[in-house]
Amino acid sequence: MEFLRAHAAKIAIGIVTLFVVLIVGEQLIVNRSNRMDTSVSDNRSTDASSPNAALSEPATTPIAQEVISTYVVEVLRTIPHDTQAFTQGLAFDNGDLYESTGQYGSSSLRKLDPQTGKVLKKVAVDAAYFAEGMVVVGGKAYQLTWQSGIGFIYDIKTFQQLRTFSYFGEGWGLTYDGENMIMSDGTSSLRFLDPDSLLIRRMLPVTANGILVKNLNELEVVKGEIWANVWQTDTIARINPKTGKVIGWIDCAGLLTPEERSGADVLNGIAYDAKRDIVLITGKNWSKMFEVRVKLKEKM
Repeated sequence: MEFLRAHAAKIAIGIVTLFVVLIVGEQLIVNRSNRMDTSVSDNRSTDASSPNAALSEPATTPIAQEVISTYVVEVLRTIPHDTQAFTQGLAFDNGDLYESTGQYGSSSLRKLDPQTGKVLKKVAVDAAYFAEGMVVVGGKAYQLTWQSGIGFIYDIKTFQQLRTFSYFGEGWGLTYDGENMIMSDGTSSLRFLDPDSLLIRRMLPVTANGILVKNLNELEVVKGEIWANVWQTDTIARINPKTGKVIGWIDCAGLLTPEERSGADVLNGIAYDAKRDIVLITGKNWSKMFEVRVKLKEKM
């Protein structure tokens, strides 16, 4: 009994962790085999911009189909973007713009000029790691890595690495809602993390009409909603953070010309500047970032 009392917390955490691993393990195995396939030709399938491309097996049997509105983006301004940046995360903090870029040997954390796209500050990530999503909270940048199970915490002013943290499975996207870190791992579930301990508080399955939405990637909190880029599509899902239901699809197709798209990879990168009430989106190796306004798609 003394042993149980002394180690109760560790035992409880272990049980919760094992339970979550069993839930998401199968999807993580599938994602692990597909994540490195980032060729342009493979990402240009004819239905890649369709929300249906993101749907998986039913979570439950839908009783009635809900009408999920589709939105389009209106470009307000274009900003140059480094075509060598394999964008994994994009985030504003007090008007400053930060970016996490991926690929083994070229991953980095960057500070960008939000007006010109110029790289103002940059720190390279060790070549052993494939950097992923990133968010800035309380003067610190938190950056995930893909398959290493290790994240990095930086002082946002100096870019000095303060410490690392660990997690199970893959790291994809990261954002903050004011109370929780929210993390995606390439499955249809989002993890809500304690911002201090970075331990899981709850898991949120994401569904559209009862169907699980797979490949959730870059995340951003926009006016209380969670926006999630769906990997390998031109679609952003607008998610209710309480229910996990998709309440809207944002169609981002056509932002690049065919010539620009030929040298670029998939859409990835959402940043919301609450001070200016603008959304900034881009993609991996894109030549431009776009300040956009989202509006309801007109019916044909």
